[in-house]
Amino acid sequence: MCSLTASNMMMSLNRRNFMKRIVVGVEQKVWSFMGSIVKEMESKAGFGGGIEDVYGEDCATDDQVLTPWTASVASGYTLLRDPQYNKGLAFTERERDAHYLRGLLPPTVLTQELQEKKLMHNLRQYEVPLHRYMAMMDLQERNEGLFYKLLIDNVEELLPVVYTPTVGEACQKYGSIFRHPQGLYISLKEKGKVLEVLKNWPERRIQVIVVTDGERILGLGDLGCQGMGIPVGKLSLYTALGGVPPSACLPITIDVGTNNEKLLNDEFYTGLKQKRATGQEYADLLEEFMTAVKQNYGEKVLVQFEDFANHNAFELLSKYSSSHLVFNDDIQGTASVVLAGLIASLKLIGGQLADHTFLFLGAGEAGTGIAELIALEISKKTNAPIEETRKKIWLVDSKGLIVKSRVESLQHFKKPWAHEHESVRELVNAVKAIKPTVLIGTSGVGKQFTQEVVEAMASFNEKPLILALSNPTSQSECTAEEAYTWTKGQAIFASGSPFDPVEYENKLLVPGQANNAYIFPGFGLGLLISGAIRVHDDMLLAASEALATQVTQENYDKGLIYPPFTNIRKISANIAAKVAATVYDLGLASNLPRPKDLVRYAESKMYSPLYRSYR
Repeated sequence: MCSLTASNMMMSLNRRNFMKRIVVGVEQKVWSFMGSIVKEMESKAGFGGGIEDVYGEDCATDDQVLTPWTASVASGYTLLRDPQYNKGLAFTERERDAHYLRGLLPPTVLTQELQEKKLMHNLRQYEVPLHRYMAMMDLQERNEGLFYKLLIDNVEELLPVVYTPTVGEACQKYGSIFRHPQGLYISLKEKGKVLEVLKNWPERRIQVIVVTDGERILGLGDLGCQGMGIPVGKLSLYTALGGVPPSACLPITIDVGTNNEKLLNDEFYTGLKQKRATGQEYADLLEEFMTAVKQNYGEKVLVQFEDFANHNAFELLSKYSSSHLVFNDDIQGTASVVLAGLIASLKLIGGQLADHTFLFLGAGEAGTGIAELIALEISKKTNAPIEETRKKIWLVDSKGLIVKSRVESLQHFKKPWAHEHESVRELVNAVKAIKPTVLIGTSGVGKQFTQEVVEAMASFNEKPLILALSNPTSQSECTAEEAYTWTKGQAIFASGSPFDPVEYENKLLVPGQANNAYIFPGFGLGLLISGAIRVHDDMLLAASEALATQVTQENYDKGLIYPPFTNIRKISANIAAKVAATVYDLGLASNLPRPKDLVRYAESKMYSPLYRSYR
């Protein structure tokens, strides 16, 4: 046995020596080859140093065609321009030596915390929100980790900067402030080549796509190609709030033209300068896109539709929900976050959901989506048919209260909400007739909750619940100050965009924000960690219930029906766990076996923006 062991050891030693000689020989040949290249380059040095213009770029005339070639070398210069790995002045002394950074950076070494402190100081010097937005986008292009560290640690301060309301102005001026292309642009020019376009994106392991066609950006209307700010902003929140890795996110704008005359006549507009394609031409491009997405990224990639016009939003969700993992944030995300607020508000206004009457101003994708989820939740809790629970919910559109006598002229998504009632044209008269306990604005038109409307709500409700959800701030149906003042401080108020606290009769009233950012990051994370293959309404209900449970007594004491964003990652992990549990219960999960502790599992899968050490 000893003889055999000694023999084996000798053979192993001989093999190691043999491999060492091979490695040394290869290294010598590599260095010899590199040396010959250097000598060759030196021999071609041009006038005044440098390298001979072998390819003729420097002496080419303007009309000559050149080949855009590049040589990629692992050097410090390249590293400093890679946002995924760049750490700026936080590169350590050892890293500067190992990665050829000496001389490319000032000599000081900063911690990531000190970098964050400096940047937050700089951001606070800007008085114009759009300038802060541009500074944040520049940081994202330069240093991804630091961008997300700032956003996570200062979420309440920076969320209005990278998303609503500032992102609305950014989209309006996107052509003027455009610096670096972010995401993919798929236009009618790419018809028949969409799969090729997707393959141009450098990342291969995409898990979440946010896509828009720019026709209904927030409450601002058709912004065409300039709507790209929305997918970019949403995916920043997927990473910061939900922990989805930035490399797994892909923002896409589908450009089929625009009907915005101002953009069509703008010399700086970056999109197709033509009227919007509709009908079969539009449907064919979207079909090619959805087919290519599944072909390139697989069955489990989540496609989130964002800011499509009503007629397309409902059609796309209906068409692809049975064949793809799709989610419409305007319809489903808004519905889920509003339902969460309603569930939480019951501790303040009393009773169960089924005891309340709801009146909506706005019967588009957001309004009908919220209404349907409320009806589903009441049906689930009471075992009543959904046809019955819908009768507790009334909608007002541009022509007045939706009633049975109008059913023939209604769009299909409005018809379930046509109840028996006489015709009512004005909102204030609908409020007086229906006597709702909850008033919800999704109209996209500002100042619709007038003093008369709000005072009418207060006349028959001790604590009227008023949700002015339209974005951005300029389109909100009323302000927090108006709601509190006109109800003499009794309203429970939440809005889509943030409002500052209001002091009323020596009492500080803090408005809530029914921001979709509470829901979609955690909801998406729950789908991903479970390997969901389809979205089901029960998952949305689970997300709402999970969010509602995060509201504490301290929050209620301030009149809040949503928790503060400071704990958003913890909130997102709990939502993800509840959504994932529902996915497993419905048999729609593909990531098996089911983790024992889904909250801890969700947290373990979250992206961290902290710098990592490099070899």
